[in-house]
Amino acid sequence: MSLFLDIVSSAAILYLVAAGLLMIFGVMKIINFAHGAFLTIGAYASLVVTQLGLNPWLALPAAMATGWVFGMAIEYCIVRPLYARPLDAILATWGLGIVIAQVITLVFGREGQFVNSPLSGPLDVFGTDYSAYRLLLIALAAILALAMSLLLTKTRFGLVTRAVIMNEELARGLGIHSGRVRFFTFSLGAALGCLAGTLITPLSGVDPNMGIPWLINAFMLVMVAGSSMFGLAAAALLFGGIQILLSTFVSPVLGGIAIVLLSAITLRIRPKGFSHD
Repeated sequence: MSLFLDIVSSAAILYLVAAGLLMIFGVMKIINFAHGAFLTIGAYASLVVTQLGLNPWLALPAAMATGWVFGMAIEYCIVRPLYARPLDAILATWGLGIVIAQVITLVFGREGQFVNSPLSGPLDVFGTDYSAYRLLLIALAAILALAMSLLLTKTRFGLVTRAVIMNEELARGLGIHSGRVRFFTFSLGAALGCLAGTLITPLSGVDPNMGIPWLINAFMLVMVAGSSMFGLAAAALLFGGIQILLSTFVSPVLGGIAIVLLSAITLRIRPKGFSHD
């Protein structure tokens, strides 16, 4: 049971980390290399909440609000002028991630720090004591997956977003303001990135470059998932499960590179990944 819970919780964490990146890629077709910086911003938002002695649960709305504001500013000032030049947009977000990491270093220093977990201790799951916080992450990932599914399938925003994904020129011809869709999407993706950074912080601690290792796995999962939230959940569960099994029974080193290797093999065999043809 403990191994099963490790697999599910790891998949949940991967989904949370990659959801914001997929949101931006699915609509804007831009790989946001500043996503790792958004994770770090969310982590430091939770650190500030801890240093102020506030309730650790307040870190969640604080991180999302911070990410939303940063996302709006970055989309308007940096990403929007580069829509017609996606390669330049990728380079710009990569450079932005470096700048954000340096600014955080100047403000908070290089040393690693820790934050309070909003939930501590184990819970009994069918006779197995397991981390209550990791169980919370499983629940939050399921809630986020349901919320994103409802947003994209049951709301007007979801309708116009899917129209932009399928054919942006036709969507504009039908009167859809694709610029607003992009603006909202990037802001939401940034907010989800910061939320994920806050959620993983009690497990990893905080430092100015903490988002970089997560970015690599998130990037590979998004490439496999395409523009599908369901594909992302499937990739996180499958690849995350294999990663845990390899780390447990074979080698932690092999487990650490499992997602990158599996994603590369999947894309070689099926270039569109888990998305529909």
